[in-house]
Amino acid sequence: MDKIRVHGGHPLSGSIKVSGSKNSSLPILAATLLTREPCVVHGVPDLSDTHYMLQILMHLGAQVERASGTVSVTAEKVHSVAPYDIVRKMRASVCVLGPSLGRCKEATVALPGGCVIGDRPIDLHLKGFEALGAAVRVEGGDIKVFAPKLKGAVINMQGKFGPTVLGTDNIMMAAVLADGVTVIEGPAQEPEVVDLANFLNEMGAKIEGAGTRRIVIEGVPALHGAEHWVIPDRIEAGTFLVAGAMAGEGVTVKRVEPEHVRAVTDALARCGYAVDIGDDSITILPNGEATAQDLVTEPYPGFPTDMQAQMCALLSTSRGTSSVTENIFPRRYMHVAELKRLGAKLRLEGATAVIDGVDRLLGAPVMASDLRASAALVLAGLKADGTTEVSRVYHIDRGYEHLDEKLMELGAHIERVKET
Repeated sequence: MDKIRVHGGHPLSGSIKVSGSKNSSLPILAATLLTREPCVVHGVPDLSDTHYMLQILMHLGAQVERASGTVSVTAEKVHSVAPYDIVRKMRASVCVLGPSLGRCKEATVALPGGCVIGDRPIDLHLKGFEALGAAVRVEGGDIKVFAPKLKGAVINMQGKFGPTVLGTDNIMMAAVLADGVTVIEGPAQEPEVVDLANFLNEMGAKIEGAGTRRIVIEGVPALHGAEHWVIPDRIEAGTFLVAGAMAGEGVTVKRVEPEHVRAVTDALARCGYAVDIGDDSITILPNGEATAQDLVTEPYPGFPTDMQAQMCALLSTSRGTSSVTENIFPRRYMHVAELKRLGAKLRLEGATAVIDGVDRLLGAPVMASDLRASAALVLAGLKADGTTEVSRVYHIDRGYEHLDEKLMELGAHIERVKET
């Protein structure tokens, strides 16, 4: 098992290119199951999660070829059972339910695994399938859905903590081959949902309204193959912007959609950082001492939950007292105890982390608990004096393509070593 060793105190400068979006790639790859014809997807990042998804597709009968960031999938003949052994490592594996139901009119998928960041129920997915006419059973750790025919329906995707992204994806993928018109009220509006809808439309689907509060899907008899470029990963872009804010002398993030990270750049500007936004690049510059602020995570276009841990790390050394309230996954604070090991002063008050800025952090051994918490600990290590060792970095490899190598390109003193 690997760990990442960060030698703090070395400033970052230069530029890096953002990889393709993990959270777009996974449902888009799953959507290739909806057609017998070949599909080509460019910009798929080299991550353990994308590897797992390709394994699932192959298990379901698809032929898969991968060359660098391009993946070709031909699902001429598929079956509809994805067992626990291949889905347990990744929660996004649940997104094969929608296309399998749409294509095969049945699907069996083991309840998924993934990061330990609190309860992440899929009840809205199942509610949506039932509205389309499917019968749903959960037994023996498996989700089983089946329907002789899917029919369009009006479905509301609002949950207790806002709309579900994967649920919206799943219902879109099932509904594109349903009879009649499906209306999704209150869907997730994330750019990744729009990216999936664009891919489905390129395959011959008829979807309107993705990215708004109402998606309308007119079912079609069949879909055909398509070629698609995945959007840049906005969470990776945001993470490098925060790295540049914490430890940079001028860092430029290239191949980014500035509007997709608007909530992050706005938060950094409020902290006092100079942010220069171009057409497809963003430069972050130091601008004196960073100031505290209050943040609340919200569904897109609000501040993303996937950037909450990284901002906790940044605010740990900002002047004054900050607060970060987690409205999406209220228990997503496993990184707090580890940041304290580096000398940060944080306390939890319900779903809010109260952060008293300190003058300096000190390197220490820490343990990653989930994907974004892992990145936050690496960023804190860049800022800390001395050496920080982050264990369980397989979490990082789930969602960041060569994070350590990209940070080295910017001047970080960082290395990946085997745990003894």
